[in-house]
Amino acid sequence: MPPCRDGQVGTLPNDLGVARLEVSSETRATRSPRAKAFWTKQFYLWHWVSSALALVGMLFFAVTGSTLNHAGQISAKPRITEKRLVLPPELISAIQAGPKKETRQVLPDAVSAWLDNQFSVTVGARLAQWSADEVHLDLPRPGGDAWLNLDRETGEATYEVTSWGFISYLNDLHKGRHTGFAWFLFLDVFSVACVVFCLTGLALLWVHSRRRPMTWPVVIAGLLLPVLVLIVFVHS
Repeated sequence: MPPCRDGQVGTLPNDLGVARLEVSSETRATRSPRAKAFWTKQFYLWHWVSSALALVGMLFFAVTGSTLNHAGQISAKPRITEKRLVLPPELISAIQAGPKKETRQVLPDAVSAWLDNQFSVTVGARLAQWSADEVHLDLPRPGGDAWLNLDRETGEATYEVTSWGFISYLNDLHKGRHTGFAWFLFLDVFSVACVVFCLTGLALLWVHSRRRPMTWPVVIAGLLLPVLVLIVFVHS
């Protein structure tokens, strides 16, 4: 030990140890608020981004959830439209040359292109039902139904569309019924945005819960309410 100026043994190492402990405690105390501030900022960032992405979708699904819940009280009358045309001779020959027995097969490309253009539909690679006399193609759509029928002898093409109205259309969008891949993909993206929105909202509740003592009672009430409704009022 190095001697002190008064001749006593010095305590420099112990003094340095105490200093190190004090610095370490101060560092931890400084890091903790900084870490909390960083994560709070991240929660706010992801919360508003996800809410912006999901805003219109959440409003849409909230409204259509109500219309679906009251579907029996919302009257709708089907509106049916029909259009008839005759295929050009070369296309009649194309469908006459198709399979003679009952089977499911796509239409020839030239026939599909003509139908798309004349009836404003998208036949694409849909499977049609072939029989000896006709070719039938279902074209389901949100809020209604449609089909195409081709007479293999005369070449007459009949296109019929049934519409159940705008509310039915919105309800089918809610259920993802006959909406295609693009809407299917949107629903997946929207679902992820909603999950992020809810989880970051929960994180922000936790951040501010000390200053808001009613936070967790309200959260628990939101959890228990649907459970109690299911237990008490919903029976199999």
